[in-house]
Amino acid sequence: MTQQTLTTTAPAQVPVRRRRRFTRSGSEEEHPNRGATIALVLCSVAVFLPLYATLSMAFKTTAQSVNGRVFSLPSPFSTEGFVEAWRLTNFPRGFAISVFVTAVTVVGTVALSALAAYAIARNWDHKLFRWSFFYLLAAMFLPFPVLALSQVKLTGMVGLANPVGVALLHVMFQLSFSVLLFTAFIRSLPEELEESARLDGASTWGVFRRVVFPMMAPMSATVAIFAFLASWNDFMMPSLITADSTLQTLPVLQSVFQTQFSSNYNVAFASYLMAMAPAIIVYLFTQRWVMAGVTQGAIK
Repeated sequence: MTQQTLTTTAPAQVPVRRRRRFTRSGSEEEHPNRGATIALVLCSVAVFLPLYATLSMAFKTTAQSVNGRVFSLPSPFSTEGFVEAWRLTNFPRGFAISVFVTAVTVVGTVALSALAAYAIARNWDHKLFRWSFFYLLAAMFLPFPVLALSQVKLTGMVGLANPVGVALLHVMFQLSFSVLLFTAFIRSLPEELEESARLDGASTWGVFRRVVFPMMAPMSATVAIFAFLASWNDFMMPSLITADSTLQTLPVLQSVFQTQFSSNYNVAFASYLMAMAPAIIVYLFTQRWVMAGVTQGAIK
């Protein structure tokens, strides 16, 4: 009878799983990233604190605005700053000029950049279109301050030293970035839909107008928002191009009357609030289109 030796092995170590928390609906509960949360809170404070100070100062009287307590609530609330800013800056005229310049910029930027991007994206194999795209990208590295002197002389020579010239220059300087966004988005669209439209007898213009451009709505909204914010908040180009001081946009008018606001902080902040209110309202209602358009354009 042979003696059998029994060898015992240590049991394998089973990895211990952490207990997961589940909500009542059965989905797993995820713990928030504290670092990201703190960073977002700090960024929000950096944005909302100056905005609160602007609102607080705008509704104060002249005596309250110079007492050194910037973050205190107005007591009592006063609208005299808005009335004075409305009169000094001739706000209706400045607002109308800013709306005109911004509207021309938005429409021109979306239309021209969409057409150029469609031609480039669908003819990428041709050197002319491919190098045209690279040329437009290179133009992004030439900001307006570098070309300011030449642009001022050219607009003066052709009679465009006015809001029309400012709007046209805004379109030209927005074209590079907008074509980049549109091209990335169009290349992610299926070409089968265009081929089906051509089989039905549609021309190239008909394909773009009826098939491609409607599908570009998210990116069109994104480009329009960027163009709106850049044009509405621009100070340097209107101040240098527009020769007539009575035809200036709101940001320039605020600078013209800044010396009058030196002791009347409530008037100054009321003017700033009236000028930036349209941009804030537009962005609040359309900011979801920005992320949607950029995200869809980045995924192919």
